[in-house]
Amino acid sequence: MDFKNRVVLVTGASRGIGAALAQAFAGLGATVVVNYRSNEAAAEQVVGRCVAAGGDAWALPADVMDPVAVQSMVDEIMLETGRIDVVVNNAFRAYRFNPDSRLRFQDLDGSAYRDQFDGAVMSAYNVCQAVLPAMRKRAAGSIINIISDLVEHPVVPYHDYATAKAALLGFTRHLAADVGQDGIRVNCVAPGLVWPTDASRETRESIREQIAIQTPLRRVATPDDVTGPVLFLASDWSQFMTGQVLYVDGGLVMR
Repeated sequence: MDFKNRVVLVTGASRGIGAALAQAFAGLGATVVVNYRSNEAAAEQVVGRCVAAGGDAWALPADVMDPVAVQSMVDEIMLETGRIDVVVNNAFRAYRFNPDSRLRFQDLDGSAYRDQFDGAVMSAYNVCQAVLPAMRKRAAGSIINIISDLVEHPVVPYHDYATAKAALLGFTRHLAADVGQDGIRVNCVAPGLVWPTDASRETRESIREQIAIQTPLRRVATPDDVTGPVLFLASDWSQFMTGQVLYVDGGLVMR
């Protein structure tokens, strides 16, 4: 698997899964754009790890929920490189996977759903709207959206978050059907609980152990576990796959 001479944009890449993805792409020779919203220092550290891994990288700030900022970011990438081959929509609205403090359905209002929908679907919409003209021009491209196995198996009912991720799955499949004729593929990767990340920091050990016991591979995912399936979907090895979901949860969901 080789990403030399390919340009990869990973949103929300200053930490967690996004940082692991950026470094994995760089290790296979890609030029990686490390998108971040506000933590420049963390993004620059990821850039350093990407360069050390053997690729090229630079950090670009943009709030992916701001279409103007996203378009400016994409314009800069195109000016510098002339192409965008792969996009990983990894950024999402801040969330805490804490079963003890999560809101039950009767305590949620519509704003929680709207916030998560904006963070999951509208951010991906903004990025796709910005990158698709360049991909169409080259009749090639791969878009990978990060969702969650919670859309299939609500092991803990995080209503607003999982509903938004389910909407992102629908967005993915319809976009795949729309742009396939242009040579562009759109797929999803659906991790289970990933630890350690900022979002899972408050998931206590007993809950992680409980999920691991239910999982055939007997552990929860790490950020590095997510990289292989994303690399696969970004590569030519999956050139005849679109509109699909790869579950990365140790077999908790089997389809």
